[in-house]
Parts: sequence; structure tokens; C-alpha cells
Amino acid sequence: MSARITGLHHVTAIAGRAIENLEFYTGTLGLRLVKKSVNQDDPGTYHLFYADAEGSPGTDVTFFPWESMGPGRKGTGLTVEVALAVPPRSLEFWRARLAERTVKLGEEEERFGETTLTLVDPHGLELALVETADAREFAPWERSPVSAHLQIQGLHAVRLWEADGARTEAFLTDVLGFALVGEETGWRRFALGEGGSGKLLELKQRADVRPGTWGRGSVHHVAWRAPDETVQREVQERVAEAGLRPTPVIDRFWFRSVYFREPGGALFEVATDGPGFAVDEDPSQLGEQLVLPPWLEPQRDRIEAVLPALELARA
Repeated sequence: MSARITGLHHVTAIAGRAIENLEFYTGTLGLRLVKKSVNQDDPGTYHLFYADAEGSPGTDVTFFPWESMGPGRKGTGLTVEVALAVPPRSLEFWRARLAERTVKLGEEEERFGETTLTLVDPHGLELALVETADAREFAPWERSPVSAHLQIQGLHAVRLWEADGARTEAFLTDVLGFALVGEETGWRRFALGEGGSGKLLELKQRADVRPGTWGRGSVHHVAWRAPDETVQREVQERVAEAGLRPTPVIDRFWFRSVYFREPGGALFEVATDGPGFAVDEDPSQLGEQLVLPPWLEPQRDRIEAVLPALELARA
């Protein structure tokens, strides 16, 4: 297996009201809005990207705010939780901050030796904050309402429920290059490369529950990092050889994408690391204006007319 995906690139979920989503992820969690754009397949809907100061691959949580969509149903064949990395000994701060803002919190727990706090965002997305000292790409955001030494540092792991875990596990290890690195309480942890924060997927077989359905508060897809287009094409070929049906390479302007469903049904993407979010905006002004890819720019007036007003939350 010559080419490898290297970790999580981004996770995209479905939100409700865009302004509530913006206020939570920038104002409460302290992430930077690094790109304010639209869903390229549904340009009447925002696509909002939250990340570290530079929009580094592996730090992005992105959203389609489909306000009229009903809530999703948690079940098999979906990503059921998104874990975010925070610095060691920071959960005391985060618990107090989130409780003050009446965020729905779970109990602290130990997972694979890592202290974890679960929470739910305003539209039902299940999140976890995980303390980790692992080295990872991260650029602190100086205008965040959260101090640099306490900020969320990016994606840590994703969790999936599957009706038939064995099929998905074989695909992860034989096609995508994951390795099984741990098991506890029914969860099996898989890692890419040497493992560590940002390179993890956790899987649980749940034949006792119904398949999940997309909706408000559910994960739409999980994107994995390809360092370049050569690796992306090799992964695309391996996915096709495994009997699945990857899409052609799609130009998303800030990266290139290939989509497919893993054997259990969850939607995956392989996205290139570049060219990145600064290709069409000054790095100091990321996320401040509505940015459209060139092929949608002729429709700007029509698109802006249907999007709700959306102003940046201020610290």
C-alpha cells in the first residue's frame, strides 16, 4: 500500500439556524470562522467552516445550516460523535465555560486513557472534548474569546455505529490503511500511521438499533486527508477495486474531493490538503465576507438574496 491518507481533514454536519451555529462555534467554542461560503450543490444554503487561525487541515468542523430540516435519527451507518482535541488539564475550564452558557453536558470519563467531556451543540450534534498532549498541527487564534493555551486544537477522533462492524473494519484496514490499536466497552479504536490525535476512528457494532438518518444535528460526512492529488487518486482506485463506487475528483476550489460510502453506509470523503483557504482571501480576513468559488460568482446577487443575514460573533 504505497499511498496513504494521513488523518482527519474535516467533518461536515447539518445544523439548524445559521446564526445560532455561528454564535456557538465562534462565541462559545472559540473557533475561527475561516470560510463563509455556500453548499456548492445547494447554493441557497451556507457552508460554514470553523477551524484554527490558519484553517489548517485536520482542524475544520463545517456545517450546512438546513434550517427547515427535521432532526436526524442516531443509528447505524452514521458518524455518531465528533471528538475535538483540547490541551491537558483544560477540561475544568471547559466544563465551567459550557455550564455557564447552559450547554448540555455529559460526565467526564476516561476513554483509551484520555480524559473526555461530552456535550451537545444547539442543534443536537454530539461532541466530545478530549485532553491530549499529542503533537499536531494547530495555530492559535489571537482574537478568540478563549485564551490560546486553552483553545480547541482540531479534530481528535470520530465515532461510528455499524450494523456489521466486521465489513467496515476490513475496509478500514485493507483499503484505507488503518490499524486496530485498542478495544474497550465495545468500542474498537483504529488509527492511521503512528496514530495520535487527529488520526483516530472508533467503531461500535450495534445490530440492536435501526439505521440512522440524516437531519439536523447529524454528521453529513467525514473527510480524510490526502497530502496531494496523486495519493487521492490512488485511494480512489483502491476504493473502486474494493467494489465501492467513489465519485470522480470534484474541485471544491480550496481542496479536491472524492466521496464514497464505506460498507456500513457512512459517507466518507478523501480531500487534498491544498490549496487551502487563503487561496482566495487574505489570511488576516478569512471568513469575514461571503466567498464563492469562481463558477458560482455569476450567481452572487441571486445567492445573496436568499441567504439569511449572518454577522460574525464578537468576543
